[in-house]
Amino acid sequence: GEAPEDAFGASAELAKGGRGTIFTKLGEAITNRAEAAAVRDHYLWLFDQIKAKGLPGHVSAKPSQLGLDIEPGMCQAYTEELAAKAQATGSFLWIDMEDSAYVDRTLALYRAVKAKYDGTGLAMQAYLFRTPKDLQDLMPLKPVIRLVKGAYAEAKHVAFPRKADTDRAFFELSDTMLKAAAAGNCLPIIGTHDVALLGRIAARAKELGVKPGQFEIHMLYGIKEREQQRLRAEGHTVKTL
Repeated sequence: GEAPEDAFGASAELAKGGRGTIFTKLGEAITNRAEAAAVRDHYLWLFDQIKAKGLPGHVSAKPSQLGLDIEPGMCQAYTEELAAKAQATGSFLWIDMEDSAYVDRTLALYRAVKAKYDGTGLAMQAYLFRTPKDLQDLMPLKPVIRLVKGAYAEAKHVAFPRKADTDRAFFELSDTMLKAAAAGNCLPIIGTHDVALLGRIAARAKELGVKPGQFEIHMLYGIKEREQQRLRAEGHTVKTL
């Protein structure tokens, strides 16, 4: 919606069907310190609203919204404030992944914040060639990872240009996370609307003994609504962004 109140109303409706919500403020690549501080303040307020309204909601923020392009230290400080607020309000903070130029800085940010606040997750993109190694490197942190296919226009030497290759990588990365989940070392979040791929991943989870509550499915608001309802009815943890 155009206003937070629109999202609150939608979240309340989704909650009736047992689904959680992830709130995010659109906009990225902020280059003004005052604007970055305003985004931080908005999300701090949002966490308080989520708690006050009793919504099963989390917050997802892009590092560039919090001033990563201006000053990494400031961005980390703001992100830690949000993670602390998430912890204090019984919520959760997601750090979004942006285009490939941001990956190293975003991974460093996640490591720093996760070390202090366990309730912090990171989005990772299956179409990037580097993601398998990045994922393995994060495993000692027992990470919470939302795996998505990736939507930025990337160079051919950075990301798979063919959808079929991205789909294959997505399944392989999901398998890696599910194996880690079986050992208690990762919480995999499967972020896709590809129903056939979801079916394969759910079947693989069952083979590995990973129960529905040990991984989650995230989809966008208004996309594959019936499938979201079906997956929730089947016992999966489903959250809507």
